[in-house]
Amino acid sequence: MTARRIVRRLAAQGAGLRGGSIPGLFGFGLVGLLAALTLFPTPASPQVPPETEARLRSIFEAGDFNARSFQATWLPDGSGYTTLEAPTGASQRELVRYDAASGDRTVLASLSGLTPSGASEPLNISGYQFAPDGSWVLLQARGNGSWMLEWATSTLKQVEAGGGNTISPDGGRILFGRGGDLHVHDLAAGQTTRLTWTTAESVSNGRAVWSPDGNRVAFVQSDASGVRMRSMLVPTDPSYPELREVRFARVGETIAKLRVGVVDAEGREVRWISIPSPNEGFYLGQVSWAGNSEELLVEQFSRFRDERDFFIANVRTGEVKRIYHESDPAWVIASYRLNAGLEWIRGGDSFLFLTEKDGWRHSYVYSRDGREERLLTPGPSDVMERGPVDEGEGWLYFFASPDNATQRYLYRVRLDGAEGPERVTPEDQPGTHFYDFSPDLRWAFHTYSTFDTPPVTALVSLPDHRVVRVLEDNARVRRRAEATIAHPTEFLELDIGDGIVMDAWMIKPRDFDPSRRYPVFIYVYGEPHGQTVLDRWSTRNNYHRAIADLGYLVVSIENRGTPAPKGAAWRRAPFPTIGVQSTEEHAAGVRELGRMHRYVDLSRVGIWGWSGGGSNTLNSLFRKPDVYHVGIAVVPKPQPHLYNAWFQEIYMETLETNPDGYRVSAPINYAEGLEGDLLIIHGTGETNTHLEIVEGLVDRLVELGKTFDYMTYPNRNHGLSEGEGTAVHLRMLMVRYLLEHLPAGGRAGG
Repeated sequence: MTARRIVRRLAAQGAGLRGGSIPGLFGFGLVGLLAALTLFPTPASPQVPPETEARLRSIFEAGDFNARSFQATWLPDGSGYTTLEAPTGASQRELVRYDAASGDRTVLASLSGLTPSGASEPLNISGYQFAPDGSWVLLQARGNGSWMLEWATSTLKQVEAGGGNTISPDGGRILFGRGGDLHVHDLAAGQTTRLTWTTAESVSNGRAVWSPDGNRVAFVQSDASGVRMRSMLVPTDPSYPELREVRFARVGETIAKLRVGVVDAEGREVRWISIPSPNEGFYLGQVSWAGNSEELLVEQFSRFRDERDFFIANVRTGEVKRIYHESDPAWVIASYRLNAGLEWIRGGDSFLFLTEKDGWRHSYVYSRDGREERLLTPGPSDVMERGPVDEGEGWLYFFASPDNATQRYLYRVRLDGAEGPERVTPEDQPGTHFYDFSPDLRWAFHTYSTFDTPPVTALVSLPDHRVVRVLEDNARVRRRAEATIAHPTEFLELDIGDGIVMDAWMIKPRDFDPSRRYPVFIYVYGEPHGQTVLDRWSTRNNYHRAIADLGYLVVSIENRGTPAPKGAAWRRAPFPTIGVQSTEEHAAGVRELGRMHRYVDLSRVGIWGWSGGGSNTLNSLFRKPDVYHVGIAVVPKPQPHLYNAWFQEIYMETLETNPDGYRVSAPINYAEGLEGDLLIIHGTGETNTHLEIVEGLVDRLVELGKTFDYMTYPNRNHGLSEGEGTAVHLRMLMVRYLLEHLPAGGRAGG
């Protein structure tokens, strides 16, 4: 331990002694202490090896392991796709079309065709969307507004548009938002009509959607006037920083009031849909036209998301009818919202949707009046996500992985329920698969990756899954990955008893010797919003491999409560807490890992996580000091009752309704259990896990006289990505801390 570190630690301990000092420190004198350290120098802290630093810079600075994604837009008729490509030697991009079947390339809009009259440079196109009939395209140009390009005449003209542009069904108008209000621009007349009139900054109108006949627009109005303001520093003048105020709905506080409106396309009259409006507030899911231009579908969630309703509202008569209701003691709709929404079939006579009412996430068909017609996906397995409907051929596509919760595959099932689901993804491609379907469902961009293999995107035909052509192979990233992978990542199952089997992965060091014992470094998230044990490519995997090659077993474990496709009971098991059960199960998983493999050194165990993973890191160190010896908590939330209402209340309700749940879930309440080495990392510009949430824990640790380390990055937000060099500096900090406090490398087995 260096002199600098001893001083920092002693100072932290002294700060925790109320009204006193560290015995002998100030009697002997700090100068005397430093002199003694000079006479008896301590060994220098371990340094990050140059090759590791080079790898970190390659990952986070040069982006050498960032896989390229294929970006294209399907033509409305599905015959081909379009993309933006820069000609050789040019900096700007032109719009090109590829025929799906043949691959023939056609330039739809050349650089000269994208150069406005009188301009010397072409538009710098950032995005585009086609009119419903494909006769023209709306272009968004960086710093230069929106433009309409008509194919028949090659006419390029500037038009008025804004946020959330939506083209009318007849292709003659553009609906957009600006300043909290909705506007419609008529292309033929060149005139813009304001549809809504908002006078307060707290009120906004959005989520607008055209009726099928183009005569009306449905929208959602949000009134946040009751939501409290939170002051934040604006880093202007260092001596005289400014303040800005943002609205923030904390757990248990007032949330924004929502209502659904319908306005005619000329902006003459707004009608409000009369759905139940409880005092505590509610949230909205899908708001869309119910298969015609007279009726509107409104999906409503209760504040705690433990109830949902589908309503059909007649926009002329005002009649509102509930066609479906669902409730659950925990929650119906989670933060990832995979169950949300429905899709109309049979001309609007029926609809299909996802629900977990029978214990698994299944797809059901209901009649328009709310009668259950059939279960499409029976059996003890989850639909991971709903895909498109091919009503002409009678199929529903969906994603699932019945036998392995770390992977993802495409399936389809008959809409009439006559046959069981069938897998579309080839059996010889284990891993994770994503699809971007053409409108006619004859084609798809298929992206396939594994933990150790970068994604490959190919155009495939459906349903035979024939590869037509490879669109992006990421060959360069693949070669780099192969050079760093000495041992394939191992996927494990950890049986901790009581029928609980958790998935895990493990990365071994390059020089791994099974006769020796290695320290373990756990990567954790563990909260309901995401999984970490996934068989898919991620830049984070390469960071963990760089750490493993220093002499660590890097491991991640999937506890109950994460959104793994293992059934509703798995996902809801921790309710109404977060962090309690995950801490117990992770600790049990670490012990089971040590029982399974003699090369696991349980006397050297570290853990790290980001956001919710940071919270689980704190809980692990505070509650399980006999299991974990080092922890790195990045942007954690040690006081969950101070977090935002939208997320936290799904899984824990409020402090008023669930005081015990909040008490036992808060890491700050267990800080006295800290025995190991803890590094907390945060950004002072946080808009998600606010700095004050963490500094409350810092104060508590100081009060307890606990030794810990705390690093803040000025004005960085939740991703800690702002500022040149931040990404590399953060990872170097973590690696240095790990090397200093959790000695790397294999030791002789015992």
